[in-house]
Amino acid sequence: MTMSAGWYLRRLTRMGPREVGGRVGDAVRRRRWRSAPPDCPSVTGARFTAVLPAGMTAAVPPDAAKHLIAEADRLMAGHAEYFGVVREDLADPDWCLDPKTGRRAPWGYAFDVPYRNEDAVGDIKQIWEPSRHQYLTVLAAAYAITGNERYAERVAEHLRSWWTANPPLRGVHWISGIELGIRLLSWVWIRRLLDGWPGAAGLFEDNPVARNQIWHHQRWLAAFPSRGSSANNHVIAEAAGQFAAACAFGWFPSSARWRAGALRSLERHLRSNTFDSGLNRELATEYHGLVLELGLAAVAEADAAGVPVPESIRLVLLRMTDALAAIVDGRLRPPRQGDADDGHGLVVDGAGTDRWASLLATGDAVFGRLAWWPAAGATDVRTPLLAALIRPYAKNETAPAVIRPASRPAHFADAGMTILRGPEEIWCRCDGGPHGFLSIAAHAHADALSVEVRHDGVDVLADPGTYCYHGQPEWRQYFRSTLGHNTLQLDGGDQSVSGGPFLWTRQARSRVLAADPSGASDEGTARWCAEHDGYGSSVHRRRVELTAASQELRVVDELRGPRRAVRLAFHLGPAIAADLVGNRAALTWTRDGENRSAVLDLPEQLSWRAHRGESDPPLGWYSAGFGRKEPATTLVGTGFADGAVLLGELTTVLRFRG
Repeated sequence: MTMSAGWYLRRLTRMGPREVGGRVGDAVRRRRWRSAPPDCPSVTGARFTAVLPAGMTAAVPPDAAKHLIAEADRLMAGHAEYFGVVREDLADPDWCLDPKTGRRAPWGYAFDVPYRNEDAVGDIKQIWEPSRHQYLTVLAAAYAITGNERYAERVAEHLRSWWTANPPLRGVHWISGIELGIRLLSWVWIRRLLDGWPGAAGLFEDNPVARNQIWHHQRWLAAFPSRGSSANNHVIAEAAGQFAAACAFGWFPSSARWRAGALRSLERHLRSNTFDSGLNRELATEYHGLVLELGLAAVAEADAAGVPVPESIRLVLLRMTDALAAIVDGRLRPPRQGDADDGHGLVVDGAGTDRWASLLATGDAVFGRLAWWPAAGATDVRTPLLAALIRPYAKNETAPAVIRPASRPAHFADAGMTILRGPEEIWCRCDGGPHGFLSIAAHAHADALSVEVRHDGVDVLADPGTYCYHGQPEWRQYFRSTLGHNTLQLDGGDQSVSGGPFLWTRQARSRVLAADPSGASDEGTARWCAEHDGYGSSVHRRRVELTAASQELRVVDELRGPRRAVRLAFHLGPAIAADLVGNRAALTWTRDGENRSAVLDLPEQLSWRAHRGESDPPLGWYSAGFGRKEPATTLVGTGFADGAVLLGELTTVLRFRG
């Protein structure tokens, strides 16, 4: 995907004068750096002191250690999977190869590489992901637990290979700040986990090539921070990686300045990226997890190095953890909202670890769980290691008094998210919040007033996910479209207007009119109502009611305005089989060997069809993770509305059976 002149113009209109000035300065700096690459200052007596407390690896639960070692052995054999692509070449990786397309990213000055052009570079996510070196943290953790030097030797071999193949400012791995920030964080943990290995110092602090790489990474991050309309999760990763490296690898004349600047940036952007309720302002749940991981990792480095951090940072992370505990379903799955690219801030355990259970376990260790938190039941490697470095929040006498929720929150007014819960683990997310974060709302979807419904953790009315970012514009458009969500579409258009794959030029405004998730006002019937203005002269209003006694969910749509073509979509999860007859769909699925069922009565004013796995145009798909998609049934009703006259209220009723 290449960007047209029109895209650049639309992107420019979403920037303020200060951002424009900063980007002009960035462009000048890139030109200057092309011709005058500096040398890393000489360093003597560098030492690594940010080690784990003695004996901490013994605190790793045996089953977590067993899982980690199995993952490490798989990596040692060269096996890995990134975004649905199985790789068998990780024993000796080609750092610039995209195995999906077979293309290699071109060599040259980093800022000349057209990384958005898949025809020239390949799938940039496939190339970048291994070079975050998070698989090497897994191998380093396996060494720390077992003492088997073959893991450490593989890590050293790959780091030396990467440093040789990717000198500063050359090639595709020097383009994006989030990549540099996460890579630095990985290097810090690799050095920490290899501390008992005799070759650790020779690989890092006594190695001029490693010092040169670490210095140039930090210099780059100090020079090219994500700015203005792009200051989302990327700037958190940049600041966290810069801060971690400046704490753990504080060997350079600029280290103190870099550390102070990164800490200021981290504090400011953690606050600006987070609602007071604790939810991430991007309203993309995977990025809530990413930012929380990055923040916890940064605090761990501060505490390990004895660097004071503002208490506001810990408070934001506390609120984020409580919010996560509040929104997960009975199987500890959070909402599938907005973009998701499977990005992690710090990986120690490897594939197959429950990310959300791990975060809640870490939150318990660092902040202390509240009585209403769901039981995490997690055993992972990362939690005891982080907890060994981070000062427990309750033991910090200088912390201001914090009032945490006495009961489980269900309505997050600032984020516009409401969770309705019923018996048999019926879980329903209602979306009446802002379209997205900052002027471009990069990771938002056109999903105003959408609902997401699960039964005992199984997606029944599903958010289909994300699937891709670059290279497949028709799929990128579908998965973030209004039709791609459980809401109402008018005249074949989206509620918000896209100007590019990470750019929205007009954003629907939603407002919640009523929220009673406890059902206290109506004998156990939880209620929610909201509306949005994304269709100009027409207003879409939706009511949702969940009645506990009858296990019934009712969705009522109203449309006020001129005559419009209507499409109402309900996306079923991939485990759900549907038999549609007229306007009634019988739903069946299996959970833990037990047959489950429900009936979905759809508005009779519309004409209903089932779609599954269609590609021209895309319709009827579910993406469980980035780069992966599978057919799933989507029910679409079509008709016309003229104010509230022809169609009246469109009522959908979902009844669960025992």
